[in-house]
Amino acid sequence: MRDTLALLDRIDFPAIARGRLDTLQVNVGYRCNQSCFHCHVGASPKRTEEMDGETIDLVLDFIERRHITTLDITGGAPELNPHFRRLAAGARARGAKVMDRCNLTILEVEGHEDLGAFLASNGIEIVASMPCYLESNVDAQRGKGVFDGSIRGLQALNALGYGRDPALVLNLVYNPQGPSLPPPQAALEADYKRILAERYGIVFNNLFVLANMPIQRFGSALVTKGEFDGYLDLLQHAHLDANLDGVMCRHLISVDWQGYVYDCDFNQMLGLAMPHDKARPYLRDILDTPLDGRPIRVAGHCYGCTAGQGSSCGGALKDAAE
Repeated sequence: MRDTLALLDRIDFPAIARGRLDTLQVNVGYRCNQSCFHCHVGASPKRTEEMDGETIDLVLDFIERRHITTLDITGGAPELNPHFRRLAAGARARGAKVMDRCNLTILEVEGHEDLGAFLASNGIEIVASMPCYLESNVDAQRGKGVFDGSIRGLQALNALGYGRDPALVLNLVYNPQGPSLPPPQAALEADYKRILAERYGIVFNNLFVLANMPIQRFGSALVTKGEFDGYLDLLQHAHLDANLDGVMCRHLISVDWQGYVYDCDFNQMLGLAMPHDKARPYLRDILDTPLDGRPIRVAGHCYGCTAGQGSSCGGALKDAAE
């Protein structure tokens, strides 16, 4: 797999700085029951990296001491980490909202049949990958049979109250299949809701549209196909300064499976350390360190968050029709 960091690091991006920290995004491991083309983590069933119990305890301590309001748990399939449930329940007990970035098919993996009930009983928000409402598109991007498994997963979550009970939020995530910008979020969300309801009786709260980042598998494929420069040119020409105020890294830090800290999940995957007095700060190093106003490490991939309607972990930053 080709590393795109050298290509991205030579591209200028506007300087941005941190605001108040309120979200801790934690990658608990790269092991996954799927291996998706667009995955910026490079997760797969063959990966073995996972956060240990001592680091989980440190994360919970950080949430309590820094009064973190949102814990965003990612992977891989984060639920495959043996400490996932202790982390999620512990963060909820400390008053934080917890988001589980779920691939849906994990709900049918042996040993996880009660996962949906656990998530519901703890009021954990689910952010579920669903790159299309068409079987052919989903299976092409994520593997044969993934669409059917995702539909069954969504129906099971609906049966538990997700998407229906205001306390059980179910959001879906869309990624384009190739080197293009996502379509307008509001219009696509309406299509998703109509088609999934009509065909499968599925309901959900919101659709988040995310641009594909030119890193890991997707970035490597762009280089191989000779499409890397064209995609970066598309992102740069669609950049809007107005989106800089809403990018996720202003109020979030990303923690890898070992406990090291980055400005965002994408920087974590590229190994881009925070501008800091250490090359790669550990979570314990910043337990009591003010981060407001500190510069954020940027490179060419950051245009993926500011192009067009913008893209963040919470979907589009603005109405594309504006």
